[in-house]
Amino acid sequence: MATNAMYLSVINRPLVANPNSLRVRSFTVRCSTGSVSTGASVAAPWKLADARLVLEDGSVWKAKSFGASGTQVGEVVFNTSLTGYQEILTDPSYAGQFVLMTNPHIGNTGVNIDDEESIKCFLAGLIIRSLSISTSNYRCTESLSDYLLKRNIMGIYDVDTRAITRRLREDGSLIGVLSTEESKTDEELLEMSRTWDIVGVDLISNVSCKQPYEWVEKTGSEWDFNSNRRHEETFHVVAYDFGIKHNILRRLASYGCKITVVPSTWPAAETLKMKPDGVLFSNGPGDPSAVPYAVETVKEIIGKVPIFGICMGHQLLGQALGGKTYKMKFGHHGGNHPVRNLRNGSVEISAQNHNYAVDPESLPSGVEVTHVNLNDGSCAGLAFPQRKLMSLQYHPEASPGPHDSDLVFDHFVELMRKEKQHS
Repeated sequence: MATNAMYLSVINRPLVANPNSLRVRSFTVRCSTGSVSTGASVAAPWKLADARLVLEDGSVWKAKSFGASGTQVGEVVFNTSLTGYQEILTDPSYAGQFVLMTNPHIGNTGVNIDDEESIKCFLAGLIIRSLSISTSNYRCTESLSDYLLKRNIMGIYDVDTRAITRRLREDGSLIGVLSTEESKTDEELLEMSRTWDIVGVDLISNVSCKQPYEWVEKTGSEWDFNSNRRHEETFHVVAYDFGIKHNILRRLASYGCKITVVPSTWPAAETLKMKPDGVLFSNGPGDPSAVPYAVETVKEIIGKVPIFGICMGHQLLGQALGGKTYKMKFGHHGGNHPVRNLRNGSVEISAQNHNYAVDPESLPSGVEVTHVNLNDGSCAGLAFPQRKLMSLQYHPEASPGPHDSDLVFDHFVELMRKEKQHS
């Protein structure tokens, strides 16, 4: 039977030759991790690297796995948020992507059912530096590792996330393959990364609801804010689900809206039959050019009722107005992006998650750029007063993220009120 052994000897030695002088006690410790009698090896007390991330540039990153096992391909993007990893995991806009968290410690607060932003995890995988071995939060009901395992989502840790982030910033977003399968060679995984693409792929269809439904839940009282700006009047909003986050719906409901959520393929004619006071085009994953049916729907509704677009909805509005969208080098992903409101000069710290942007130079006259990202100058908001529409390229619902942009829901309500009074 293999056992660990430790040998300890204690020796008293004089400091000088005189035996009556001060003596010091020295220790000699010898340890063995093998068998005392047979020399048999014992498994290491820590997890060893058992996973690989292979990027399309040919680099191979060894790591340790948690969550699900297997092989998965996706686009690698980095997120600079310091917290809110559960909201990020359940954001449908990350479909088809591996999310690399630049914050080194992930998992400290565990997970809980209240922080879900959709009905499931849609991202391809999670990449982190250090996985917390314990959780410390009164709301925690489950560890991050168990959570991902139950949802069949792959994760890796003990990988140099700083080095990968630098590579993505220099070379742009890269396709990668996560694998725990030893039978697959690095060359096979590299070939997978180089033959898979996310551009031009309709990712919205897989994240959208299948049937219309009513949303009634408001922001919980313990999390509510701007409560002094509620309105007595109720407005009916039809929300197109391109991958909508629950907190967008909660914030709309908290501002006094009755909400009907419809699938991404819902005909514009059916929406107009409902006689809504306004229409919301939500956030969602992927390339707006890959969903021409959604662009056509937006075209048919523009000018008929007040419109609010968020992220993907903003991009679809840009295309429907005759503008162009383009793929960014590595996109914006995080809860700390500064945006300037060009109408009043204020600066908002915003939560963002997108790889595509609207080219403002391609927009027709009458369309106003209302917000600009201060990191790179890209278009972060649009308005077209004559056509009763407004849009933002970022998330105003603060889940996760700051509350700076929350009043935009009030602006949408005002847009609907003015239209109602005018008609």
